[in-house]
Amino acid sequence: MNNKLAQDFNLKSLLKFALPTTIMMIFMAMYQVIDGVFVSRFINEYALSAINIVYPVVSVIIALSIMLATGGSAIIAKNMGEGKNKEAKENFTFFVCVGFILGIIITIFGLIFMKEIITKLGSTELLFDYCYQYLFVLTLVVPFIIVQMLFQNFFVAASKPHLGLFLTILGGVLNIGLDYLFIVPFKMGMIGASLATAIGYTLPAIIGLLYFSFYREGSLYFVKPVIRMKTLLLGCSNGASEMVNNLAVAITTFIFNDLMLKYASENGVAAITIILYSQWLLTSIFVGFSTGISPIVSYNYGANNHTQLKKVFKNSVLFVITTSLIIFMIGEIFKDYIIVIFANKDSETFKIAHQGFSLFSISFLFTGINIFASALFTAFNNGVVSAILSFLRTFLFLIVSLYGLSCLFELNGVFLSVPVAEFLGLITSIFFIIKYRKIYHYN
Repeated sequence: MNNKLAQDFNLKSLLKFALPTTIMMIFMAMYQVIDGVFVSRFINEYALSAINIVYPVVSVIIALSIMLATGGSAIIAKNMGEGKNKEAKENFTFFVCVGFILGIIITIFGLIFMKEIITKLGSTELLFDYCYQYLFVLTLVVPFIIVQMLFQNFFVAASKPHLGLFLTILGGVLNIGLDYLFIVPFKMGMIGASLATAIGYTLPAIIGLLYFSFYREGSLYFVKPVIRMKTLLLGCSNGASEMVNNLAVAITTFIFNDLMLKYASENGVAAITIILYSQWLLTSIFVGFSTGISPIVSYNYGANNHTQLKKVFKNSVLFVITTSLIIFMIGEIFKDYIIVIFANKDSETFKIAHQGFSLFSISFLFTGINIFASALFTAFNNGVVSAILSFLRTFLFLIVSLYGLSCLFELNGVFLSVPVAEFLGLITSIFFIIKYRKIYHYN
């Protein structure tokens, strides 16, 4: 069987291979962004604040999904690189089963303790009903959210990134159409926004389940799963960095909301929501690219193809640095156009977001290399280093920056915290890349 992961990759072919996953991640980022636009424009900006209040719950779900997806994908790609195709299929099936069962457990827990969760997340009385309506519908489809995110990575490992792209685009277009239909003509409010997002996740998951169940000619498809707890633990450990990254998002989003309520009330929460949406959308290209090339790194690592590893590493760094500069310039030049998508230009929310965007956008210069470095070590099955990078950058550095800078500069300090954390993360990433360059033979 001709495995596309074994080809000789130059810059053009590397970008071509990673492009479907990159576009897929952009569409995934758009799910929440589209909700934000419709909610802010056709409900109100308090509803937009409510989405960010409950977003830590979504971050936890994404964290667990990405842990299984990235860790499992690295193992499966390595299995195939070693010629262990039967074991790769068994591990693939096992990881999908684990993800679905985990989703069921989260759904049950979430439905039982939803009111308590929303209160603990800091919802004000003004925002509570919006929070409850949005979170309730999403909680019902958590198993499908997890499976859909697993398939994002597993389609790449199966050398079918274009199919994964198609399904994600399908879900994104459906989400856009249903957002408009449910919120504007049907006037379903927050329930409509949440329902549109839920369907956008669920449909691609169902189609993916059908594909891997009945299409038997690809490199991956469902077989009788073999329970390998050691493999599961290795996958979870290897994907821990990506999990840490998203758990950190949950915690730091909570802190962002708390500080913005302190310095700028509910309008401040809406403003930081707009900026975080913009960050997520603009930097999703790095997540998609790094995810897209990870199976290539894992495969060539398993095959001991050091020459190919060097080429992939060199071209990846070139792409990430160039793209970082472009995204920074886009953020600086078009910030007002981005903000006005969510908020009226004469609103208090717009004024706060405009004030913060110029400070916040400095982080775009550093984020790309940090995301790439974490994904690189995950692909090498070095979950420890990857987890350290993610923990320091997205949790420790950010929390220290948030509290320290907000004490010194109040609202501006909140906006500066991300650039400072990303810069410190960049220094750490460069240190580990240099330290391990001869061990993994990418330089």
